[in-house]
Amino acid sequence: MNTRIRLKSFFCLSAVALLIGAAGVVSVQAGESVDLLKAGLANWKVDKKGAWQVKDGVLSPVEKIGGYIWSKEAYGDFEIVIEYKTSKDCNSGLFFRTDPKNAVQGGFEIQIASSNMYHERNEGRNVLGSLYDALAPTEIAGKADGEWNTMKLTCKGPKITVVLNGKTIIDADIDQWDTPQKNPDGSKNKFKKALKDLPRSGHIGFQFHGHPVWFRNVKLKKL
Repeated sequence: MNTRIRLKSFFCLSAVALLIGAAGVVSVQAGESVDLLKAGLANWKVDKKGAWQVKDGVLSPVEKIGGYIWSKEAYGDFEIVIEYKTSKDCNSGLFFRTDPKNAVQGGFEIQIASSNMYHERNEGRNVLGSLYDALAPTEIAGKADGEWNTMKLTCKGPKITVVLNGKTIIDADIDQWDTPQKNPDGSKNKFKKALKDLPRSGHIGFQFHGHPVWFRNVKLKKL
């Protein structure tokens, strides 16, 4: 192969690689904040075809299809900032460090729900802002349905913190959850494995549970 042909092949392959990179998965570098919705659904996979859509930078489920949507990449230590808004009686969640094939037992969830859905079941461990079934938020800091909320989740080793609309509502050390199906305060949880023994890396996901929910500006930074 002569030099001209080799150069032509190189530039053609480079152009193809750039096109694939522009349309494909964004690889997040340490210390870099990346909007995971900037390329639409390119960085995501859905449990059911056509179940989620991105329009004008806003991610939302297609009603009546249901299911989860997952990041294609797995993340360990990271900070993610999202904006979300709920509909009446909304029940959703921000999953993290999760195995999509075992969403219920294979990772963690911060509950996203209408702020008026506060009740005493499980002492608040399944309300808006809770580390689901493990720790109640210090307060219900969500806005009314239809208004945009800002949530920041930070995971660094065993430390998990959640700030909702400027208020720190979760500050947890997962290493304290050292017994299956039991929280540090002695209450029961759903997890068959102690939380400290769950993986420290996994996928990020959102849940559709029958009521519309919207997400935008999903910005992730590896730590």
